This record gives sequence, C-alpha cells and structure tokens, in this order.
Amino acid sequence: MRTENPLGKKIGYTFAYDPSQLFPVERSLGRGALGLDGKALPFCGEDIWTAWELSWLDGKGKPASAVAEIRFPATSRCIVESKSLKLYLNSFNMSRFESPEKVKEAMVADLSRVAEAEVAVLLFGCDDTEAFKAHRATGRCIDHHEADSYVYEVDASLLAHGDGDVTDETLCSHILRTNCPVTGQPDWATVEITYSGKKIDEAALFAYLVSFRTHTGYHENCVETLYTDIMDRLAPAALTVVGRFTRRGGLDINPCRSSAPTAFSNRRLVRQ
Repeated sequence: MRTENPLGKKIGYTFAYDPSQLFPVERSLGRGALGLDGKALPFCGEDIWTAWELSWLDGKGKPASAVAEIRFPATSRCIVESKSLKLYLNSFNMSRFESPEKVKEAMVADLSRVAEAEVAVLLFGCDDTEAFKAHRATGRCIDHHEADSYVYEVDASLLAHGDGDVTDETLCSHILRTNCPVTGQPDWATVEITYSGKKIDEAALFAYLVSFRTHTGYHENCVETLYTDIMDRLAPAALTVVGRFTRRGGLDINPCRSSAPTAFSNRRLVRQ
C-alpha cells in the first residue's frame, strides 16, 4: 500500500500486478469539517465506481478485458485515491489470471483491505450494452432557473423552502462543478436529489449548487456536503442525494447518500 498520494506526481507504470499501488484517504479528513462522526453517520450509502479500462492476461497469455463496477460502503474508514486505483488496475495489464473470477477475487481482497471495509466488485463484458446504456437523469431538471446574482463559494444559506405543501419529488441538475483538492482540476457531475417534506425552492437550490463552482473536495465529500447542508437547513423527512461524476482516467465515481437504507442502481448518464 502506498504511503504517499500519487496524485499530481509523475509516476511510472508497473508491468506486474501490484496491490501496493493503492493509496487510502481517510474519510474523516473531509467529514471533520462537516461535524460528522464516522461511527454514527446520519446517512446510509455507498460510492459506486465504474472502471472502464480493466484488462489482464489469461492463463495462456491472451489479453482479456472487462468493465468493473466497484462499491465502497459509506461506512468504510478510507476511500481509495482515484489515480492510485488507476495505477493498480493498470498493473493487471501484463499479469496472468486463470479466470475473470480470479481477477474479481484479487480486486475484492485488495480494495477491502485498503478501504478497511467489505468492498463489492462485479465484472461485465465489454459488449453488455444493457448494463451500461445511457440514461436520462432522474427527476425534474432545475437548470432553467435564474438568480439575481451568483456566488461561487459554498453557501448553504442560499437554500430555502418554496411555496407549496409537503411533497415527494426528485430534482436534478447538470451544473455541479467541484475541484480536485490536490491538482485543482475541475470535476463535473449531475446531481439527483430525492426528498419528502416541505417543498424546496428550486431557484434557491440551483443557486446553492452553483456556489460549489470553486469548492475543492473529493467527490465523496462534496456529496456529503450537499446532503448535510440540505438536511440541516431544510430538514426534509427523507433525503437521498446522488452525484454522478464524469469519468477521468477511465473511472467514474458516483457517491450515493440517503436517510434510509437504499438499493442504489448504477445508471450511467449521457456524460459518463
């Protein structure tokens, strides 16, 4: 296991299967600022990763490829830094495995050890169009709204209730921009917010999402910020927040947080 974050550094590729490429990042580093206790989280959830560039050699040396779906529970002590996961997956490229099941077993063992929690892995064939067809975002898009002015630093005070009775609905937006805390590179996501409770003012929610424009944070922490701000400011009876980020380095990351246990589907969106 790496002791130094490889992100932002020039790293050579290895030609042998190498779990030591993986670098853990403690969730507590981002949760502390939100007042979250990892042992008593106010939400359930998981981080669903899709690895589009997985390839290895079979027992005879013939190349094989697959798409991997990786699920990290939100209760894990650590997340895995994305560049380190890319380097780890690339270490499979010239290594021999007797079967796809052996590849899956290695990934489950290695990622569970680094995350310090049970990680689930599924492998899909590269022709599985049904599993990875593009979908529309769930819910009503709020991106047509306007604001008198915009701020570009996270401001939860922008959130407000709207007119109307208690409702159950899903709202979505494609404008979320956040930034990598190490390199400063922008990350892009579609956000889906499902809630039960007093109606949320859509224009206010849109302005709040815009305020993430210069925010730095890992994908997981950004979604947890969204969740805690909405819950703290608007107190819905039930809340689910899903962030589906565009891929980088052959990986897309989709953090999902909910006030109740939820079976999250991995629905690829157009930009992914």
